[in-house]
Amino acid sequence: MAISFDKALGVHQHTLGVRSQRAEILSSNIANADTPGYKARDVDFSKAMNAVQSQQTGLAMAKSDSKHFDMAALTQQHLGYRVPNQPDTGDGNTVDIQQEQSAFMQNALEYQMSLGFLDSKFSGMKKAIRGD
Repeated sequence: MAISFDKALGVHQHTLGVRSQRAEILSSNIANADTPGYKARDVDFSKAMNAVQSQQTGLAMAKSDSKHFDMAALTQQHLGYRVPNQPDTGDGNTVDIQQEQSAFMQNALEYQMSLGFLDSKFSGMKKAIRGD
């Protein structure tokens, strides 16, 4: 009997890719905090996750398996500009460094949480295979 990893691992396998892409975007915002005219961006996580879960095949990408996802393309579809919480300082930059650092840390914690969930799922599957 074949194991369906989609059913066994649930949503956590997909969250890692989306959270990884979001970390790159947030770190880019932090790196460009002093760049004149830079506009802060972020991924709409819930929309990106819905897209990942509904996409089963067909994204253009070099991949070793037909069920692999192109996370970069999916998150790019749900990438938007962040509405600034503070008035423009005159240089057109919309990065609020405290907000970006907070979002980055929250994203990192949620990434770690998903890794923990996946670890427990794999541990459960190993126990089932061994018959523990």
